[in-house]
Amino acid sequence: MTQPAPAAEAATRKSTPADGGSPWRTAVTRADVRTLSLLGVLAALIVIGGITQPDSFLDSDNVQLILTQASVIGVVTVGMTFVIISGGIDLSVGAIVALASVWATTVATQEYGFAGILFTAVIVGMGCGLVNGLLIAYGAIVPFIATLAMLAAGRGLALQITDGKTQMVTVDGVLKLGERDSYILGIPPLVLVFAAVTVAGWLILNRTTFGRRSVAVGGNAEAARLAGIDVRRQRLYLYLLSGLCCGIAAFLLIILSGSGQNTNGNLYELDAIAAVIIGGTLLSGGRGTITGSVLGVLIFTTIQNIFALNNLETATQQIAKGAIIVAAVLVQRRSATTT
Repeated sequence: MTQPAPAAEAATRKSTPADGGSPWRTAVTRADVRTLSLLGVLAALIVIGGITQPDSFLDSDNVQLILTQASVIGVVTVGMTFVIISGGIDLSVGAIVALASVWATTVATQEYGFAGILFTAVIVGMGCGLVNGLLIAYGAIVPFIATLAMLAAGRGLALQITDGKTQMVTVDGVLKLGERDSYILGIPPLVLVFAAVTVAGWLILNRTTFGRRSVAVGGNAEAARLAGIDVRRQRLYLYLLSGLCCGIAAFLLIILSGSGQNTNGNLYELDAIAAVIIGGTLLSGGRGTITGSVLGVLIFTTIQNIFALNNLETATQQIAKGAIIVAAVLVQRRSATTT
């Protein structure tokens, strides 16, 4: 039975904005505004840091420190962005980083050298992501509960492996990557890895069907299913991707600290979620950008650095971070009600 002409015309009018612009162009414009706003905030923080600590904040060593510290949590944030865009959440990223880092630095693993440590960190991260994905996609467990269970299990297993002790890295190839001699054009290797993961994440989200399916699942899972997308398999892949990012971050953390500890990745889940929210990704899913998330990481890392240089207490840092998160959510809700 054919659709009546008036209904067809109404559907056409609904899909085409009255001003002649496309929904895609409107979304891109909003993303550009958010990106410019985040760049403005970052620029303001740089000015504040330069004024409060002119001798140390803008020093090249301090800039390298900020970028290096941002690299580890930044890689985790890229994976978290995909998960939240799809309408999910991952509270286990910090525990996965800890578990991957200690599993990759055991005496048995280090016997296989650089490749063994890297391979173990990545495989452990992906294995945890796979478990999360299976529980959520095929076990129909709420993401909050499934990843909370992984958080507890991952922390417990990391503690059991280390027995509460720090596992020192003895592989020269890994330790040298943290030294200044390994810098490329003055850029630490960790920053280069972070940049590569960011570019790869941006390309996957914006230039592949995988990215479009992730956004579709987050926007309306039932509509995505009716459009032919295997929603369960897509969610499985997304948590697998998050686990991969955690494994890479664990390896970067091993390079940075030269050790594996069960306390690694503490509160990474909160930092990653905060950076994603600051970057403009909707907690309800269906919209988000890698660029915004990365800028969110840089903003938080810069704030922490400024606070540390000015000898402000950690409690003050946490209060400021909480206030920023609340402000970002309020801005999201305001923009959602006006569009």
